Amino acid sequence: MSTLILYISKHGCAKKSAKKLSELIKDKTEIIDIRKNFPKSIQDFDTIIIGGSIHAGMIQKKVKKLCKQFSNELINKKLGLFLCCMEEGEKANEQFENAYPENLQKHATATGLFGGEFTFEKMNFLEKSIVKKISKISESVSKINEKAINEFAINIQN
Repeated sequence: MSTLILYISKHGCAKKSAKKLSELIKDKTEIIDIRKNFPKSIQDFDTIIIGGSIHAGMIQKKVKKLCKQFSNELINKKLGLFLCCMEEGEKANEQFENAYPENLQKHATATGLFGGEFTFEKMNFLEKSIVKKISKISESVSKINEKAINEFAINIQN
């Protein structure tokens, strides 16, 4: 069995999550940052994991493009979907539902909300200003949910 983890990360949270998943999954695993290397094919892999993060309330456009382009193939693979976001509870669930097509959500063996980060060192002036105003947070903070990542890894392997 082989697993492909496809992710996009603006400030590093989804990248950290993808890397952690690859360490936890016992199968042969390949990780691709779709911002740098959008896949031409996913046919050589048994399991596909897709992840991204929320910016301005939406997941990155390349994740939506990936899901649309490979929709027919993804339905025939073991699938995992994860999202990094700073919201919790119902708001986080709503963001997840808006991030991925309903048919892929229903098909997924594993889904996960992995928490999020505000990494001010990696943000430009405008991003920092918006985060400070909306979240009332003025310094870097990490709320990555290690337990959720571990549970996802277990579920995707079952």
